[in-house]
Amino acid sequence: MSSRWVGVWFLAVGASAALTHVLVFALTKALMLPELANALGFGVAFFVSFFGHRRLSFQDTTITLLQSLRRFAVTAMAGFICNELVFMLMLRGFGWADMPALLLALVLAAGQTFLLSRFWAFAR
Repeated sequence: MSSRWVGVWFLAVGASAALTHVLVFALTKALMLPELANALGFGVAFFVSFFGHRRLSFQDTTITLLQSLRRFAVTAMAGFICNELVFMLMLRGFGWADMPALLLALVLAAGQTFLLSRFWAFAR
């Protein structure tokens, strides 16, 4: 698959996972601490992201499903750590509202996740 299509699919899958994350966050933030709602959103979006990237963004991978799942879990956790730190800094440190803080955190973590996914988790 051409690198252009990898980028297109990565953005489409990433946008779907981010929307899932934001929706879960929005539905649960009144029930728990925002940091926990963020973690729950991440957990649900993880599956959208993994299966979407495996089947669409990086469909030409030659590694096994289990191997890419393990690698992607590490990649996703690194992205989530980045996300949660930025989210907490903006929310608690700078007093941002929760949704703008979450959106900034998602954007920054997405760049990191793409690089780790492309060159390690779903490497050819």
